[in-house]
Amino acid sequence: MARWLYSALVLALLPWALAHLLWRGRRQPAYLSHWNERFARYNGSDGNRSPTIWLHAVSVGETRAAQPLVNALREVYPGHRILFTHMTPTGRETSEALYGDGVRRVYLPYDTPGAMRRFLRHFRPDFGLIMETELWPNLIAACRAESVPLLLVNARLSGRSARRYARFPALTRQALGGLNAIAAQAPADAERLKSLGAGEVTITGNLKFDIAVPPSQIELGGELRRRCGTRPVWLAASTREGEESLILDAWRKVVPGAGSSTAGAAGTALLVIVPRHPQRFDDVARLAGERGFRMQRRSEGGVIAAETDVLVGDSMGEMFAWYLSADLAFIGGSLLDYGSQNLIEAAACGTPILIGPSTRNFADAAREALACGAAQAIRDADELIAAVTALLPDPSTRARMAAAGKAFAERHRGATARTMELISRAVR
Repeated sequence: MARWLYSALVLALLPWALAHLLWRGRRQPAYLSHWNERFARYNGSDGNRSPTIWLHAVSVGETRAAQPLVNALREVYPGHRILFTHMTPTGRETSEALYGDGVRRVYLPYDTPGAMRRFLRHFRPDFGLIMETELWPNLIAACRAESVPLLLVNARLSGRSARRYARFPALTRQALGGLNAIAAQAPADAERLKSLGAGEVTITGNLKFDIAVPPSQIELGGELRRRCGTRPVWLAASTREGEESLILDAWRKVVPGAGSSTAGAAGTALLVIVPRHPQRFDDVARLAGERGFRMQRRSEGGVIAAETDVLVGDSMGEMFAWYLSADLAFIGGSLLDYGSQNLIEAAACGTPILIGPSTRNFADAAREALACGAAQAIRDADELIAAVTALLPDPSTRARMAAAGKAFAERHRGATARTMELISRAVR
């Protein structure tokens, strides 16, 4: 009965979903493409050509986190193709950048019973893997009906998300019970999942610790640093809406003569802002200009002028390179209540970390990074700038933070092997 009511609600909301795609498409035209896939309507018979492993990664973070798992799957199942499903265009674009034509990619259909049946019968996956926490009741039920083993891997569940799922106890319990196995990142995630009705949950760790820095990113990081010259560089990484204004306003208080040629000549550090979402690149560039900063954009190429105050990183797939080029990094999404973006990449690169109070998406990693000295906590934008101005002229403290970050990242490797072992048992 719970799933029947849920299905009726999903069907009733489909007109709103289409209107939402149109609205998002005003700023991000990619939302206007591939609508047929969102209803599991496909051309041709590409779903039946070869054995298939299906992996669902809703957006950018999940797609990037899947890299070590994809490499391991290719080694163990060399005769299978990888099918990625996404929910957002940025997730799909990230898949294209990371895997190219080596994987097939489509949008996951809306969670109606008919669409999920069509999806599974078209692609006929041998088994499916859902990254992190995406519980779609009709998808899970369809996998059961079609005898497709389905696992939840790299699962994380914040307290806020657990309370949201707890509002629908019967539906959530039914969905979790339909999974063949669950691999959780940390004990806290496992306990929350069990409290909602999950059976056995295996703690495998976080796959993001197993992502190796690509050699191409190391080379690009050195090139970006050379373009910045000898000035100190600090990075505001994966910032979210509202955070850039706070950071720029606080930075404006300490930058002498922002907007004049004296700022760079006086030795002011260069602030690099890399927004989380590409549709906001222009907005962030405008915000910097409105505050009187001399601004350049990564897409312009070339050397960063000495008088430039702010560089907007309007590029995709270069986050490792940005971390490697910076003396210090603030992790976006943590200053306002977004839950923080990924701090593990910065730690692995040996970049000293500053992180705000909102860390629920990486609660365990943030707590451990702070405890071991790889990161420092800040409460607001003014504290952020105070930490930046204190750390940039202090290379010994930054070196200790960098070493602590690399050691922290190294200690937590191994999630891929543990996840692959669980997959082998579940699909055997």
